[in-house]
Amino acid sequence: MAVSASESPLIPQPQASITLLREAVARIAPVALPTFTRGLSQAADQVRQGSDLLPLRRFTMQWAVYAHIQRHPRIAARFRELEDLAVATDNVEEARSAVAELGRILDAAHAAVARETS
Repeated sequence: MAVSASESPLIPQPQASITLLREAVARIAPVALPTFTRGLSQAADQVRQGSDLLPLRRFTMQWAVYAHIQRHPRIAARFRELEDLAVATDNVEEARSAVAELGRILDAAHAAVARETS
């Protein structure tokens, strides 16, 4: 889903650092902070158990994508609507369509975050 020129994001896209992502989530989706904190704790535990930083990289990418979506109110609302539809409908085609659109939104967010971090 493309962002229209008339829709300004609520905040600039934060850099993929834990501190900046936490600040962004606190501003645009404070209800998600407990999930953010749990995910960070799990990623840190995985790093301590191994010698790879991949869990933290995955965590920061996941939350950078989340912030990218949530900072655009229209896209965030559509994303929530599609999530609800995908689990609530008994119509298989409707569920597939919702999941496909969710995938397109996520793909666009991943691409935007990758462009901004490169």
